[in-house]
Amino acid sequence: MIKEVGRLNIDDYKLLDAQVEKIFRNMDKGKDTLAIKQITDLGNTANYFVREELGKRLATYTGEGNLDQVCGDLLGDFIYGIRATGLFYFYHKYQDNPERIIKTLDKTFETVPWESETICFELWKRFPEAMREYMPLWAESDNEKKRAMSMHGMENIAARNPQFVLTFISRLLDDDSEEVQKKISHILTQIGRVRPIQTYVNVRRWLLDADDTRFNTIWQTLKKLANIYTQKSKKEHGKDFITISQRTISDWKKDANPNVQSMGNKLGSVIHMRKKANAR
Repeated sequence: MIKEVGRLNIDDYKLLDAQVEKIFRNMDKGKDTLAIKQITDLGNTANYFVREELGKRLATYTGEGNLDQVCGDLLGDFIYGIRATGLFYFYHKYQDNPERIIKTLDKTFETVPWESETICFELWKRFPEAMREYMPLWAESDNEKKRAMSMHGMENIAARNPQFVLTFISRLLDDDSEEVQKKISHILTQIGRVRPIQTYVNVRRWLLDADDTRFNTIWQTLKKLANIYTQKSKKEHGKDFITISQRTISDWKKDANPNVQSMGNKLGSVIHMRKKANAR
């Protein structure tokens, strides 16, 4: 029996391969009902690695059966592991067709959230152009989970396309969803580390007319950047980040806008206290 928890070993892979061969034979013989039962029996597991490896192996099918239809139906199954298996099938089969994968994620972002997030992260790395085309549409969704997932993995393009990321975030800055706000804070922290100049310039602009909610969202992010600034390990930040942060905080403390000035003072205070604590 394939293990219910943890990464698979060679014996697990052999057993999985043998089961998938049986599924393929049944599909070739037109025994779809039996093949579906075999797939669902294997996919009905809490083990993430079983679901992924099963979906990956099913994606290699080259026979006459309609496995796309079978796995498409799995996406609507009431068991999580079976839905996840169907998602991994489409992800691995259409590795070079990001549009097809994104359309599949449109069906699973809420029903298979963990695996959908993993795939979104990979798509931002491998197919940023496709994600730049489709994710702005997701960001306009009425569904808060879809809006939040539109940003998942966006840090992968932060260094190359900082202004796209910052402009994208600006459209969701005042979103009421706590889930969206957490994602904004995460992405802003990541881009602030690698592109501090662009980040601080945009943040200052957002602060000018910020209400309390927006101010707090920005504060939660900049507080994380202040933590990075004061970390003892120099591996966590570069000289440019430190220099730019120092100059920005100094300028903001003297800014005519009260929001910007307040943020500068708060950041300066945090950094001062953290440095004192680190020196002990």
